[in-house]
Amino acid sequence: MTIQLAIRGGRVIDASGERRVDVGINDGQIVALEESIDGAAREVDAAGCVVSPGLVDMHTHLRQPGKEEAETIETGSRAAVLGGYTALLAMPNTTPAIDSAAVVREVQELGRQSLCDVEVAAAVTVGRTGEQLTPMAELAELGVKVFTDDGDGVQDARMMRRALEYGTAFDATLSQHCEVDALSEGGHMNEGAVSSRLGVPGIPAEAEELMISRDVALARLTGAKVHFQHCSTAGSVELVRAAKAAGIRVTAEAATHHFTLTDECCADYNPMFKVNPPLRTAADVAAIKAGLADGTIDAIATDHAPHTPEAKDMPFDQAPCGMLGLETALALALTELELPIETVLGLLSWRPAAIIGLSDSHGAIAVGRPANVCVFDPSESWTVDPAKLASIARNTPYAGRTVNGRVRHTVASGELVVTDGEAQR
Repeated sequence: MTIQLAIRGGRVIDASGERRVDVGINDGQIVALEESIDGAAREVDAAGCVVSPGLVDMHTHLRQPGKEEAETIETGSRAAVLGGYTALLAMPNTTPAIDSAAVVREVQELGRQSLCDVEVAAAVTVGRTGEQLTPMAELAELGVKVFTDDGDGVQDARMMRRALEYGTAFDATLSQHCEVDALSEGGHMNEGAVSSRLGVPGIPAEAEELMISRDVALARLTGAKVHFQHCSTAGSVELVRAAKAAGIRVTAEAATHHFTLTDECCADYNPMFKVNPPLRTAADVAAIKAGLADGTIDAIATDHAPHTPEAKDMPFDQAPCGMLGLETALALALTELELPIETVLGLLSWRPAAIIGLSDSHGAIAVGRPANVCVFDPSESWTVDPAKLASIARNTPYAGRTVNGRVRHTVASGELVVTDGEAQR
């Protein structure tokens, strides 16, 4: 058998452990894991690199349909593969919202033309208004596994209970934007000492924690699967930890910025640091890191949120929330988290894949599995330059920051989509 593509000389790490093998790929699948593969039609040099399953982002804003001036599925997927991602879960806060079969099919079709796997999260309620459930069963038949009104939490407890009970019929995951509007309305950053000093209205930690507390109770009541998005506070980590100890079916993610930045970054009113939930205190950052280390928080998500320069270049209280994340997440996690590399990869790859139902296609380097692979040099240092990012948008808060860990190659469904740090289409 002639091997079409061989990844040679790397250190393979996945959930099964670490080994020194070459990876042979044919027709979109891994067909060989051998000490040495010679004579392949094409070879990729992975010397000094880690060969891991492709990363999986369970929280990506691709903006299409409706806001293509900030990002498209094509440009977002290009940024993704440059960051080592081979699968994205597209959030439904588009224009129109992803709340019907027609819009789900549109995004799925655009995803089939992109550089990586684009899965679709559908809205819980029509128009994400919290008033009427979407046709969840119909959307599940199209392949939707995750439902969320991301950007808004489902405020009405009765509506959330109905959604959870409805979703259990097809084992859906309800992914919650954890924010009680009555407490967060009018806030622009974390409520605390920094917001008081700056005179900026704040969003208290309790706005997030009350929603998590409520939905833990609803998950216990219904037996449904609840996932908590972008947890940002120490109290949230404790609530999730206690729920898991009680056997309740909850999972949680943390966004990269919530373990790398604090509310002190907002001291000069730079809107690049405005995000929702807001950047929290150093104590919260320490708690998020501890939650990632002990498994309380299951995954690292990017919450990749592109905005046009004219939208983001507004006064702090008028600028939209959000930051880019796809091209920097792996390096930031490797740089900022004092964790074994296999733990970091689990948080970025096979654990999010399991939560969103992609374990059959992502998250493992094994013969017979789809070839979704990330090759990165964990020791290479580089400096974040917004002008060199693949996204249409440029709203990264990490401009000028030096990080460790650079993606060299990415293979998505057997296609070498990134070679030597350059996207191939």
